[in-house]
Amino acid sequence: MRTIKNTTILDTIKGKETSHTPVWFMRQAGRSQPEYRKLKEKYSLFDITHQPELAAYVTHLPVDQYNTDAAVLYKDIMTPLKPIGVDVEIKSGIGPVISNPITCYQDVEKLAHIDPKRDVPYVLDTIELLTKEKLDVPLIGFTGAPFTLASYMIEGGPSKNYNQTKAMMYRDEATWFKLMDHLVDVSINYTKAQIEAGASIIQIFDSWVGALSEKDYAYYIKPSMDKLVRGIKENDVPVILFGVGAHHLIHQWNELPIDVLGLDFRTPITKARQMGVNKTLQGNLEPAVLLAPWPVIEERLKEVLDQGLAEGPHIFNLGHGVFPEVKPETLRKVASFVHEYTKQ
Repeated sequence: MRTIKNTTILDTIKGKETSHTPVWFMRQAGRSQPEYRKLKEKYSLFDITHQPELAAYVTHLPVDQYNTDAAVLYKDIMTPLKPIGVDVEIKSGIGPVISNPITCYQDVEKLAHIDPKRDVPYVLDTIELLTKEKLDVPLIGFTGAPFTLASYMIEGGPSKNYNQTKAMMYRDEATWFKLMDHLVDVSINYTKAQIEAGASIIQIFDSWVGALSEKDYAYYIKPSMDKLVRGIKENDVPVILFGVGAHHLIHQWNELPIDVLGLDFRTPITKARQMGVNKTLQGNLEPAVLLAPWPVIEERLKEVLDQGLAEGPHIFNLGHGVFPEVKPETLRKVASFVHEYTKQ
């Protein structure tokens, strides 16, 4: 494996002093990049992820263009679901659409277990290409959290209220907890293979879990998350947890054995520290700010970075993913500003 020259993000997570605040952007690979858009004229997301050379190119592109301190693997949280028997398609303008949603215990029993080397070799080949030949920064692999994956699998696609998902939790606990256990096992095996192939960090995306109350999270979700995080950490890599609209769950997240707590744009870094968070924090510029004039961006950057420097350790990121409308030049300028402004 190629030696990682820039270990800033890994050192920050370990609590070591670094020369600057590390920066990377969720959804930095693709979406806003013209090179990626050109590829998408010919290939679907799944087409690209099934071709390691293309997926490695898309993953590496923002590291070259923006000088970020980490790369994030180009793939989708839906990637491990097809091999276990979920008929999922990514439809433009909609997102994941599943034609065989989970409705009962027997549906969960039919789900297969994943063998990453057999079922998603293209993902592992992409990681090996990146970590053996291309990257000088750590590679972030990832998985979807059980609730977020389950929400798609039960609703059949994106949802605004997750009524069907919650209804299953409340009316059929046996099915719910069997699905949680199955998805935890899938994610542990999937991330272990990513780590063995060369990923240095794993981020868990629990994008939609903020839809749950504190009480429901503690009972229906937290035990599964504890098992998932512990399973990933057996492979000796740091774990980041990120979700949206989950301010009310921060206390419970802080109790999980994660290394980094990712904040969305709604909760200031200072507020999270006041709530007792003792993990490395990641975030959390409002993504829409990147569409504003530079003086506005710079002012907001300083707010986030000043809080991070005063309340460290801190990894700079957005409070959600990059919008397609954001100009690559803006992201390059943001990364440069973060490095210069926080330089020790």
